[in-house]
Amino acid sequence: MNYSPVSAWMLDYFYKFATGTFKSGMNSEQVSGVFNNLMASPVEMIIWLAIIVVFGFFVCSRGLQKGIEKVSKVMMVALLALIIILAINSMMLSNAGEGLSFYLVPDFGKVKDVGLGKVITSAMSQAFFTLGLGIASMEIFGSYMNKDRTLYGEAVQICALDTFVAIVAGLIIFPACFSFGVQPDQGPALIFVTLPNVFVNMTGGRIWGTLFFLFMTFASFSTVIAVFENLVAFLTDTFGMSRTKASIINGIIMFFACLPCIFGFNIWSDFNILGKGVLDLEDFVVSNLLLPIGAMVYLLFCTTKFGWGFDNYFEECNTGKGLKLSRVLKPYLKYALPVLIVIVFVQGFIG
Repeated sequence: MNYSPVSAWMLDYFYKFATGTFKSGMNSEQVSGVFNNLMASPVEMIIWLAIIVVFGFFVCSRGLQKGIEKVSKVMMVALLALIIILAINSMMLSNAGEGLSFYLVPDFGKVKDVGLGKVITSAMSQAFFTLGLGIASMEIFGSYMNKDRTLYGEAVQICALDTFVAIVAGLIIFPACFSFGVQPDQGPALIFVTLPNVFVNMTGGRIWGTLFFLFMTFASFSTVIAVFENLVAFLTDTFGMSRTKASIINGIIMFFACLPCIFGFNIWSDFNILGKGVLDLEDFVVSNLLLPIGAMVYLLFCTTKFGWGFDNYFEECNTGKGLKLSRVLKPYLKYALPVLIVIVFVQGFIG
């Protein structure tokens, strides 16, 4: 409900770079104005949302190998190559050193002001979110794996790749912030303000911007597909529906469920609960409720006698070739990790 519209923004920006809305030499105010105009136009956002929802459930209706795997594989490799090139370009900008210092040099004074515990739990919350652990967007694909590779080994690779992409993304964004006078604390809008500033001020920027937002569309789209696949699998497994029927039903529900998020930026901009707008409220529910609670359910299912049990989990986790989970971690998984999840959950409300 809150991520599908963001994927729609990516697609919209791909279109705008491809058609020349972003022009060489635009200043920061003009670039910001493009995003502000998008947020003020519910019709424009709804059109791009409809494309994302329809195409997303169409891919899911085709199945895993014919749909999801085909769409994702090539584009993800291209995205990795492109972000490395963009990072190199960003680090060559005029004030890149200041941005890199802000990004990579720890400021222990600010850590003290915020609180070390808050910093750690915020990082843990981000880990939950970026991997989608508690809402099954990662688990659904693990359930489709064959027995050739260990789940533990694949999980380590996924975490390593996710961390690499996050670090490189920072190398793109923060040097650009300080080079073009953009505040680095703009939150989700940062990618729609900072990076376009980079593209419109670099040689061949329109081409690079078009390619980047094309690949970012696919990157966000892969997350959307993961969530959509859970919805489709629920109806096919529980009620025996065909993938086509399940995709149509879920597509209709999802489209209308996303509208409050879109309206929250314009016609419902006065909506406020606990100081949060629609997108912030939905993000809070996902990040602070669904992710930690869902992760706890999975954890207890895998490690206690009330669910799968640790021995069954251990055997399944280590089936196949690759890194093996050590039994030494059993006390950590059964006792320490639940406590950490509870801390993250509580911190989300008091932080």
